[in-house]
Order: sequence, then structure tokens, then C-alpha cells
Amino acid sequence: MNTKITGNAGENKAADYLTGKGYSILARNWRTKTGEIDIIAVKDETLVFVEVKSLPNGTNELLQTELNRGKLQRIVKTSKRFLLNHRQYSNSYVRYDVIVIDMPGMPDVYHIENAFTELL
Repeated sequence: MNTKITGNAGENKAADYLTGKGYSILARNWRTKTGEIDIIAVKDETLVFVEVKSLPNGTNELLQTELNRGKLQRIVKTSKRFLLNHRQYSNSYVRYDVIVIDMPGMPDVYHIENAFTELL
């Protein structure tokens, strides 16, 4: 299976997981010139920007490599653009989560809440 198909399947699985946990999905694959956010969801008064990593052959080291400082900074920058364009969420709490899909040694859907902050 190629990485695009694996990634799409992982994002679908993550979206289903979040919906099952009471989140409302606002956007998927939200893009700007500088970056993309896989899933933007809301639950209660918290706006959640979610990075999804499908790693069926992954390791902790690979996960750390995939989530490098530059990648996380692009997510934060992109999230700020979302907030500028969607002012109705300006009073929401903001959280950055990571969902790891199908990584050996972890649950099928491993949700890391508050995985990182704007202060990288």
C-alpha cells in the first residue's frame, strides 16, 4: 500500500476515533501556503489541531523524526492562520494533539493529547 493510501486510511480512522469520543470534526487536510493540518476538531470549548501519523512499520525513533521541530512549528503557524480566518473560535482553548495509527507496540489508535505547545 502506498503512503498516500496509508495516510488517508489513517486519517479516516483517526476522524472516526475522535467522533466516537465526542469531538466534532471542523476540517480535514486544512491547507495554507505554509502547511497543512490533518484534522481540526472541537470538543466543549477546546479547539484541537491534530497531526495524524500512520506508521504500520514505525518505531518510536521514526515517530520522533516525523514530528521534528520544523514540522511542529509549521502546524502552529498554520493553526494561527486558521484562527485568523475563523474568528468564531478566538475564545476557544487551543490544543495540539498527535494521533498515531497502527504503530507496532501501541494501540491501533494512540491519542496523545497536548502533544506539543506553541512554545516549541
